[in-house]
Amino acid sequence: MGLRYRAAAIQFEPELGAKEQNVERLLSLCTAAARAGARLLVTPEMATTGYCWYDRREIAPFVEPIPGPTTERFATLAREHHCFIVLGLPEVDSRTGIFYNAAALIGPSGVLGVYRKTHSFISEPKWAKDGDLGFPVFSTELGRLGILICMDADYFEPARLLALQAADVLCFPTNWLLEKGPGATWIARAFENGCYLIAADRYGCERGVQFSGGSAIIEPDGTIQARLDSGDGYLLGEIELDRARHKRFPGSLAPEKLTARRPEFYDTLTLNAYLWNPLEFHGLYGHRPLPPGRASLIAVAQFLPKPGDLAANLATIDRSLAALPRGTRLAVFPEYAATGVPHDASEATAFAASDTASLLRALRRLARRHRTALVVGFLEALPGGFASSAALVTPSGLTVTYRKTHVIGPERSFLVPGDTPPPVIDLPLGRLGLLIGSDLCFPEIARVLALAGCDLLAVPAGPGIPPVQALGPTSVPLPPPAVTGDDPTHFHLARVRACENMTVVAYAALPLPEGTGWSGLFGPVPESRASERLVEPGQAGLSWGLLDTRNAASRYPTNPLRAKDMLRMRQPYWYAPLQLPIAAPAEGVTLTAQTRDAAREA
Repeated sequence: MGLRYRAAAIQFEPELGAKEQNVERLLSLCTAAARAGARLLVTPEMATTGYCWYDRREIAPFVEPIPGPTTERFATLAREHHCFIVLGLPEVDSRTGIFYNAAALIGPSGVLGVYRKTHSFISEPKWAKDGDLGFPVFSTELGRLGILICMDADYFEPARLLALQAADVLCFPTNWLLEKGPGATWIARAFENGCYLIAADRYGCERGVQFSGGSAIIEPDGTIQARLDSGDGYLLGEIELDRARHKRFPGSLAPEKLTARRPEFYDTLTLNAYLWNPLEFHGLYGHRPLPPGRASLIAVAQFLPKPGDLAANLATIDRSLAALPRGTRLAVFPEYAATGVPHDASEATAFAASDTASLLRALRRLARRHRTALVVGFLEALPGGFASSAALVTPSGLTVTYRKTHVIGPERSFLVPGDTPPPVIDLPLGRLGLLIGSDLCFPEIARVLALAGCDLLAVPAGPGIPPVQALGPTSVPLPPPAVTGDDPTHFHLARVRACENMTVVAYAALPLPEGTGWSGLFGPVPESRASERLVEPGQAGLSWGLLDTRNAASRYPTNPLRAKDMLRMRQPYWYAPLQLPIAAPAEGVTLTAQTRDAAREA
């Protein structure tokens, strides 16, 4: 068995500007956690000073270099207790005088490294420069540690860059708001990278800003190991390095979270596609402008198809279309909806559609009859195996097919990954991108479609998606759109993908136990939760809503689907490693920094 040790997230409400008082209190909390056996301790973002500063002049008396007086005090604690501390504080570069929102990694020997927040929230530009040290991973006796700070986690790229450098643990100082902790994106970053995530948050209200609390330790599979809702204190959890190094999806023996990526399809991740006005950029030189804005009714269906019974499943699709409101322009059905869900090669042989052309003709007849475009998943027989495929068919006869490119877990034993990227299709209702099921587990591919200007991602979903996670109430008085009571769908991967890409995701799932259930329309912003109508996880049902791509009469987009502000704030000059392949190690072999580097050299 590999190394196991105890870790702690320190939850703390600093007082703005009361630096000495804050440091003393932090030292006390860290000492208590170390005495309780914690070897790795993470404190909140800007823990020494508070967060809501007006400008450089106001914060100037409280910044300091790293190493500096405050880091030395924590280094003394680290030496006494032989532990490692990630400390959030404002840094000044002694050479340039530039200020940063930073975190120092401190061990028994002193400061081991510094990370500077790279993806700024609205507050940092008042006083701090974007981080300029990249995304380092620090090798320690506790494993390979990476650091993210707060809004870095709203973007998948920083955590992925750390995982590609074989990080075991993501240390996450944060001052989260507008969502109870642990945030859904925290869970996504742990799950999609197979890393532990130690989130140390603050709570309380500062200059009218209510922070979330909810510090947590999250497992590599995305489950919450420990959580502290509110109040000063610390929480403890166990880190088991072997679990962080498997990088496996359930049912797999290979580190697919990294090796099943398809970098050949990620070639636009380094493009700053939303730096300019999107309405002009996407129509530059008169080539493929975004479809005109309009409001369209779209729907998703959730049902369990009958194994190998194409006629019965087409009849279910027909009845579902008949039950939708008149004027529905698009309906999305689950993965394998037409053929049934295979679990092994023998079932795939029995269920697969061998005459794809005949199936597509049947779907086109349904589209014409109901005057509705369809996206339908099916198992396709290929000369060399089988594919999880989906077809988009429209009443006018347009037909586009796609084969799932990210195949994981047990499906790898009988499915062949697709060899072409997901399609981007312009329809009267907007620009649509098509993904299938476990594609959603790889954040790169949804981002590629968003960068292409997609208003909508249609996702027939089946096996391989992480379970939807509930979260209980919080005592922190968060304002809307935060859900403060019991939340049965706090973490839903489709919602995370929708909001981080500012698209609508039409997620049509299989019901439990074959899929996740909770089908619905998600995004493009957190406020969209108020209009969600999700299908209960164990039932068949339909959900529908409005896809609205209209803008006010303005040269610049006013609709978040078209503006995609989150994409404009990406930092793509750091993202080049996302487009590099990683060689797959032999089955059962852990992907380490050494195997990764050897693969690149080869």
